[in-house]
Amino acid sequence: MLVDAWLPRAAASAPQSLAVNNLTYGQLLEQAQRAARQLVALGVIEGDRVALLLPPGERFAVHFHAVLLLGAVAVPIDPTAAADQIAARTSGARVVIDAALESHEDPAATLLTTHDLAAPAVVIYSSGSSAAAKAVVLSYGNFWWSAAGSAVAIGVDANERWLCPLPFSHVGGLSILVRSAIHRGQALVQDRFDVDAVLAALQASDGPTLVSLVPTTLQRLLDAGLREAPNLRWVLLGGGPISDELLARAAEASVPVAPSYGMTEACSQIVTRGAPLFCTRVELGEGDEILVSGPTVAAQCQPQLRSGDVGRWGEDGQLEVVGRISDLIISGGENVAPETVEAALAQHASVADVAVVGRDDAQWGQSVTAIVVLEPGSSVTADELIEFCRPRLSAHERPKQIEFRQSLGRSATGKLRRREL
Repeated sequence: MLVDAWLPRAAASAPQSLAVNNLTYGQLLEQAQRAARQLVALGVIEGDRVALLLPPGERFAVHFHAVLLLGAVAVPIDPTAAADQIAARTSGARVVIDAALESHEDPAATLLTTHDLAAPAVVIYSSGSSAAAKAVVLSYGNFWWSAAGSAVAIGVDANERWLCPLPFSHVGGLSILVRSAIHRGQALVQDRFDVDAVLAALQASDGPTLVSLVPTTLQRLLDAGLREAPNLRWVLLGGGPISDELLARAAEASVPVAPSYGMTEACSQIVTRGAPLFCTRVELGEGDEILVSGPTVAAQCQPQLRSGDVGRWGEDGQLEVVGRISDLIISGGENVAPETVEAALAQHASVADVAVVGRDDAQWGQSVTAIVVLEPGSSVTADELIEFCRPRLSAHERPKQIEFRQSLGRSATGKLRRREL
């Protein structure tokens, strides 16, 4: 099924409307077309992967839409990630964009005016439940249905302004850019989460109507005095466990919260405000595992996505996520595979054995905690081990706590009893 290409459609109907920060739709289209012709000059053709090693902002938006105008596949990558991660995720890309393109334009380049909903649009890397990062291929249809489902769940304002302090290498951040183009709204993009900057934006007289946050960042904003943002319709809150205490604090401050549960493999939202998106089907399988199906689910996970999460239906018919089947740690909205952290710490000469677990944490949802057994006669501090991890792990993967023990109490076959730890 073909639909009008999102950016050209928005620019044709509302060229002067703001698209990304102060960039209008007319300007965004013009710059994206120029970048698309530059990419063609570099050899990019339909179906090629193009890595976007750029921070969130106007430049990212221009090059992202340029990739879509060619029918190529965008691969957003966090430029602050560990070097080996970047190397692995840029492998196979026809072009890696890490700065403004300087090539000449191909005047004969053919730019698309439609999107094929079945075609791949984006590859996003999700750590999943194992140490190996998983490339999730999301189609135009996945994003279109997600945008439609989100619009039904939280509505669409005629002058929508969606504040995004999330990275575009995550589906939660990238979806804001896509939904804004589909609905001709404005994406207010910040290159990182900064309490003062987000607070100032929310409290401005022309501030955002929506903002996407994780529990940690909402808590920080409430601590900083967030109250009664004048234009805010919803805080779309997801990325980790949401405590009743946090929801109560938000309600007391007159901050409207729409709790959301989602996954990369389902193109962001699955359940919002307790109910599945209208286009999404949620069932509870063996062990009450949450099972997801519908047009937002990536083709590689069809016909049914196994979430790895345990849920239950409340008396009010709303879905509650009560735990995880896997050992994946979700800290501050970021997925952390414990095996990745264990492998980094095991490289230290003083570490004989190590296990990494997620501990409940009021600020982070879960805190990455390493339990370390030292080599006989060795001596090293927790701070030294955390510093050792700095060049080896991304910031969200580094342990926030390190404990020392004489033994990890492995099973007779050498397996970690991670849940006991």
